[in-house]
Amino acid sequence: MNAENSLMEPRVDIPNSTHRSVKTSTWKKLFQKDGTWALLLLLPNLLGFLAFTLIPVFASFFLSFTSWDMLTPVKWIGLSNYAELMKDETFIKVFWNTIYFAGVSVPLGIVISLLLAVALDRISLKKFYRAAYFLPVVSSMVAIAVVWQFIYNPEYGIMNYVLSWFGIQGPDWLTSTVWAMPAVILTSVWKNLGFNMLIFLAGLQGISDDYYEAADLDGANTYQKFFCITVPLLSPTTFFVTVMSFIASFQVFDTIFLMTQGGPARSTSVIVHYLYEHGFKYFNMGYASAMAYVLFFMMFVITMIQFWRQRKWGES
Repeated sequence: MNAENSLMEPRVDIPNSTHRSVKTSTWKKLFQKDGTWALLLLLPNLLGFLAFTLIPVFASFFLSFTSWDMLTPVKWIGLSNYAELMKDETFIKVFWNTIYFAGVSVPLGIVISLLLAVALDRISLKKFYRAAYFLPVVSSMVAIAVVWQFIYNPEYGIMNYVLSWFGIQGPDWLTSTVWAMPAVILTSVWKNLGFNMLIFLAGLQGISDDYYEAADLDGANTYQKFFCITVPLLSPTTFFVTVMSFIASFQVFDTIFLMTQGGPARSTSVIVHYLYEHGFKYFNMGYASAMAYVLFFMMFVITMIQFWRQRKWGES
């Protein structure tokens, strides 16, 4: 009887309004969560990153194993592009030019910016000098290149004019296979000096004056305080500046392209400049993509070395 009664009981339908209210409450709960709003606000940036960074990265990795001139169909050739790079004398030359540029510009820029930061931290008119040194960072590289080309002009440039005061005959800076790269390095260091200086200034603000007061009581001089207090306590800041500077130096292009176009005799051509030529002048996209991943591997190795050194320094 119970089974028969249960079968005979009338069916109760839930009104559509109840279904709508349940769905509405679910959406309200969803949008009351901070994570949902964070995802919605980040969605435009995430879509841009996906479309213009992540997908092109994987696409270029695939293209590095192909031969493609942007007109004919893609042809799979495996590791042939990488094997060709190892035999390409021009690529080997620009590879060492890139190492030369990074190996000189990064330490030089870090040392000068650190000394400037320490000096500005102890003088008045900090805001004025910070703005003055940061101005080249936000200036157009085209304008900077034009100005420095005038400075390096062998006939009426100010660089050779100043050298003549000391009886030195200045070289043809941008047309000399010996002096073109140092000239480009000097321009690059000058342009990026303000950014690194501001980072070091921020790091100096985090060092307590108690350390320096204790050092004064112990009779420490300026050099001892700098090398025993300032430099060790700035190690996290120095690590950040070093990693970012190396990445930027390996990716240098605009300074080279605008000032020397990679000349003379490819003495200033770097990997990104050579990559640009193959990719957008000769339309050899597969070969250019292989260069891009060699450059990525270089930056990855340098960054890992810096992380390892930072860890060892922290443990000691």
